[in-house]
Amino acid sequence: MFPVSGSKKIKGGVFVVEYRSFGMLATLPRSLGDELRPYTGHAAAAMIKQVQRSVAAYSQPLRGVFGRVLVVSCERAVRHYVDCIGDADLPHDRWIDFYRMRGRIEFTEGRSLEPLHDSATIGARTAWRAMRPIVRGLGVSAGVIALAAESVFVYVDELCATTIDGYQEAEAKAAGAVPLRRRRLLELIAQAPDGSACSIGGLAGGAGWRVPATAAMVALQRAPGAPEFPAHLLDDTVLLDLDSADPYLLTADPDTDLAPLKDALDGWRVAVSPVVPLADAPAALRTARRALRLTSEDAPGPVIWCRDHLATLWLLAEDFLGAEMAKRSLDPFTSLSEKQQERLSETLLAWLETRGGAPEIAQRLGVHPQTVRNRLRQLEELFGDRLRDADDRLGMQLALRAQRLMRAHRRDEERGN
Repeated sequence: MFPVSGSKKIKGGVFVVEYRSFGMLATLPRSLGDELRPYTGHAAAAMIKQVQRSVAAYSQPLRGVFGRVLVVSCERAVRHYVDCIGDADLPHDRWIDFYRMRGRIEFTEGRSLEPLHDSATIGARTAWRAMRPIVRGLGVSAGVIALAAESVFVYVDELCATTIDGYQEAEAKAAGAVPLRRRRLLELIAQAPDGSACSIGGLAGGAGWRVPATAAMVALQRAPGAPEFPAHLLDDTVLLDLDSADPYLLTADPDTDLAPLKDALDGWRVAVSPVVPLADAPAALRTARRALRLTSEDAPGPVIWCRDHLATLWLLAEDFLGAEMAKRSLDPFTSLSEKQQERLSETLLAWLETRGGAPEIAQRLGVHPQTVRNRLRQLEELFGDRLRDADDRLGMQLALRAQRLMRAHRRDEERGN
């Protein structure tokens, strides 16, 4: 990584931001900044347009304080980035003060950190796309282009962290600042942790929470009439959101942290994702919520450990994928009646899982061996050489297992209704 000798540490309201990007930019040739300066307005305009198109919270007309702040934020971000190129002595205090003020405005206007982070990330990509052809056209080395590209995203991450500093300063003046920070932190991790380590670190500092390398996401489901969730039994290291429509929590050590809940989940069901790197938290939360949907409410015990059902969750990850696999792998069945398909499907799956003879499959299915022989002959006529191809057999087996799981899930839902 780039050395930090040329960067600064500026104390904000509740945490420290280390501005590594300023040192990176200072090592680039000053002439690059001179060449890019005439294009800063074009890059800022492209940023504003793309942010308004992509982030719903900023899609309103550019009028009043909102319009001025958004336009000036984008223009100042691009201009200061270019001014830093090749200039190790450029002052940054006014830039820092401005983006801390931007954070205070975001909090005052009631926006969460998600649109702020999204707008910064989208803006950075847009600005780099606008500037990249110009940089390449200048004939600079590949090393300079690579450093310029890396510095864009380091710069934006530090801009986000500075804005969060101001956001948290405003929060600190409001009641319940720390619980609110913890919820904002959980939202950020659950929605977009990739590329936002600095932002997460900043929020974590203000929330008194140590960022773990890995964590599990836990989806919660409350039965009608159930008492409040026993949050008081959880350690302070657990982040929790009980107010959303689909409540959830994050824990770095699910086996230890959830143990006190074992006999206290009256009317609650929970699904625990595998422990994953923090960047995979959004996918882990989707997996835990899928486990709740796919598991019957009369399943033994209120806690579902996804690690014990990985194959099922993978096979049923997306309904359309299972249907597409069945269409491709089991297409000879389309000419048969539904009853014929069901009989031959169970026989084909039994054969694929055991590769046994008619007597063994008959015993497994509870039918006569001659019935199995007849069905196997039908399968040979329908599938032919595909039964001898390993890839085809794997596709058939996965498709049949997915169908079986989906039928069982539908039956559970019908019983529940």
